[in-house]
Amino acid sequence: MAFFETLGTLKEKTKDLASAGKQKSKEFMEIAKLNMANASEEEGIRKAYGEIGKLYYAERGMAPDAPYTALCERITSAKSLIAENKARITEIKEAEGEDVQWPDDPVESDVPPEEPSCEAKDDACDCGCSDQPKADAEAQNPKTPEA
Repeated sequence: MAFFETLGTLKEKTKDLASAGKQKSKEFMEIAKLNMANASEEEGIRKAYGEIGKLYYAERGMAPDAPYTALCERITSAKSLIAENKARITEIKEAEGEDVQWPDDPVESDVPPEEPSCEAKDDACDCGCSDQPKADAEAQNPKTPEA
């Protein structure tokens, strides 16, 4: 009889542990969802701060209030340097001619960018290519015979 009582007690403890584990799992999931929601809200706040700064600079950038003078001067200086750099880029491109396609020129395309592929010779990379079966990896990166 003691065996069956011990077995019954063990069964109850197992159920209690499973129930507690299930509850903890639900709590962890809720915490993860809340953390993701918080991160999203913080990103929204960061964007709003940026927009406030842009509006302030647009309205008062040339005559800012005292606490904002240094920041507005940094923005004005950076914009001036960017304009100078763009002018120099234009000069260089015009000197070479219009028929040259420069690498930094935006090219419009409906083709999505390719997934990066790993060219590592060993399994020490962190790209996840070692997780693929060998046949799949070779099919995606076929080796060409060297001459």
